[in-house]
Amino acid sequence: MQWIASTAFGLEGQTNKDLKRLGIEHTQPQSTGGVIFEATPAQAFSACLWLRCADRVMLLAGRFEALTFDSLFEQVRALPWEDYLPRDAAFPVRAHCARSSLMSPSDCQSIVKKAIVERLKQAYHIDWFEESGAPHAVDVSIHANVATVCLDASGTALNRRGYRTWNGEAPLRETLAAALVLASPWRPAMPLYDPCCGTGTLLIEAAFIALNRAPGLTRSFDCESWGFMPHEEMRRLRGDAAERFESAKARPVRIAGSDISGEALDLARRHVAQAGLSGRIALEKRDLRDVTRGEGDGVFLCNPPYGERLGDRKAAAAVERQLYLLKERCPGWSLCAISADMSFERNAGRRADKKRRFYNGRLECEFLTWLGKNE
Repeated sequence: MQWIASTAFGLEGQTNKDLKRLGIEHTQPQSTGGVIFEATPAQAFSACLWLRCADRVMLLAGRFEALTFDSLFEQVRALPWEDYLPRDAAFPVRAHCARSSLMSPSDCQSIVKKAIVERLKQAYHIDWFEESGAPHAVDVSIHANVATVCLDASGTALNRRGYRTWNGEAPLRETLAAALVLASPWRPAMPLYDPCCGTGTLLIEAAFIALNRAPGLTRSFDCESWGFMPHEEMRRLRGDAAERFESAKARPVRIAGSDISGEALDLARRHVAQAGLSGRIALEKRDLRDVTRGEGDGVFLCNPPYGERLGDRKAAAAVERQLYLLKERCPGWSLCAISADMSFERNAGRRADKKRRFYNGRLECEFLTWLGKNE
């Protein structure tokens, strides 16, 4: 079967690497965001369980050119929906349109829904569908006149790991946080410190990586209720993931953070506990100007407040300067920061050694890295 791991722009490469680590060989990164891959249903479930930077895993039902609503209807109706949807399936449809002749998501939703119903009427010889059974959400994306029709295996988006039930100001999405950890020079044996930790997302995602904890371990996926999925195999894969985490719990990790906001730290402590990481991440209330670390190598990794969030560019510039001064106080440490402030390097006082582009929601950001003296 063909599947799609959808991602935010810039995260396709990391998702492709993660799929390869799962033993999935046939992958095709897409310039429009995501990776198409060939996999068994069990491997697709593993992707739901283990992918750290993907938004969703979806079964590719069909892909075709669609220039008119009639063409969209006929080609969706021609797909073998009875192979996927039982007669009681709940199949809501969502649609996205960009740079195409068909630019009305609501009209595309209606037409796709009607086409599926017409196909199922023929297959099941009934005229009314209660949709009282398991969810089989249909995703239709029309980009440059090419329609991609999928069944969403994930259900809620994969960034919903289950540990973050409270949000502070401007939360960083978990999938992006994991991508930043993986893009940094940090490796699990090294110390990691977030001096602007907020509600703790970067630290938790780093701890998940260090402790081999599957990001989807404690949540469910819609595909687990699909009739054609291998239920025994999926239960075994989830059990294997739980055993990996359990066996790695005693592994030493040096992950810590601080923030000037006591309220944010309260949320961070709740999130750490809900992630099953109590006692593994050290948190303290501390002004950025007072942060220092011991000798040796490590990585400062942070999502500092920038002008859009503070509403005060001068305050943001001061934070950026203090972050670089922290790096100077700890010359063996690398500093990594994501920011939408294009004057960050000027405020820091030195050009970054490395730069990458990411999107925090719709906001274009730079991920800046100043390497430690031993890097």
